[in-house]
Amino acid sequence: MARQPGTYSKDTSVTRRQFAIGGAALFSTAVLGASRAGRAVSEQSGIEAWVAEPPAGFAPLKRPGQVVKVSKGSSASDLMQQNQLWPKPEVARSMLERAMTEFTGASDLVGAMRRFISPADRVAIKVNGIAGQSGFTMAVNFELIQPVVQAVLAVGVAPERLVVYEQYPNFLSGTRINIKGNKLPPGVQARFHSNRLAKMPQIRVFKHIPTKYVTFLTDATAVIDMTLIKDHSICGYTGTMKNITHGSIINPHDHHTHQASPQIALLYNHPIVTSRVRLHITDGFKIIYDQGPLDKNPRRRILHGAVYVATDPVAMDTVGWKVIDDARQAHGLKTLAEVRREPKYIDTAASLGLGIRDMNQIRLRQVQL
Repeated sequence: MARQPGTYSKDTSVTRRQFAIGGAALFSTAVLGASRAGRAVSEQSGIEAWVAEPPAGFAPLKRPGQVVKVSKGSSASDLMQQNQLWPKPEVARSMLERAMTEFTGASDLVGAMRRFISPADRVAIKVNGIAGQSGFTMAVNFELIQPVVQAVLAVGVAPERLVVYEQYPNFLSGTRINIKGNKLPPGVQARFHSNRLAKMPQIRVFKHIPTKYVTFLTDATAVIDMTLIKDHSICGYTGTMKNITHGSIINPHDHHTHQASPQIALLYNHPIVTSRVRLHITDGFKIIYDQGPLDKNPRRRILHGAVYVATDPVAMDTVGWKVIDDARQAHGLKTLAEVRREPKYIDTAASLGLGIRDMNQIRLRQVQL
């Protein structure tokens, strides 16, 4: 019997997990050399048990090369609360719903979420609040996090099987979760790992450096990546991939050399990650086009007024990179490539088959509310 699109056969002699682990080992051979690859393969013993599978009979939606962008005017008064830092809750919800329904073809937000999440999943939502830790000025906004959480619960996921996580407590508080009455639904956890909470075996993904993915990621069967569009002083651009990689390992600073390339691509390419991350939602209400990733210079933080949805991290990061370069040029600055901070890890990720890098092949659907 022919298998259906989006499924895989259990009858093959090489399982999906074995194939994923083998692919990672093959790339290690190409990039790091045969001796290092041999060590990497030996350390993979037992790692296949940490690769996730979707619930039986469930095939999450994947659309390589497709990105949906929803905007609503260009006026801060139309989009933002009085402080012009946070979106109006009803605006954030409506933009998210339109982006999700445009991407999936579903009629409403909950129906769209059902294309990515099963009631049987254990779900982790990785948010990004590092630039919001002082004054709540630049983070994934609670107004966008809340409807995502509510949609996951409406799919049928039990609250105790859903966690929203960040790296440090001040990063998490930057998103304003549990701040000033911004409570998640009862039973849903908001947690931080402080680069310590990990129970998987040690692995070496890049050269000789040992690492572990944190428990909130490895305990999940499905991960939703909620991130931002920002300049980054080390790697040039930070968006979907870096939010997952450097926000979900125990030693991110050990993976920053060489502008974090190819580290970001390698860390994301590991089957522990690729078997879990189902959806990327980018909070583009504001962007930082220079001097990031922290919000050190308010003049470099500007209104962008958009919400993006994708399943392809390379395509989304390519689009985000262009947003940054366009803003830099509009403000009289050189592009990231011209200042020698081109995010080369995006090209590496494309070469690994993680997504589409060519803007001519990316299908960017733009909707104006």
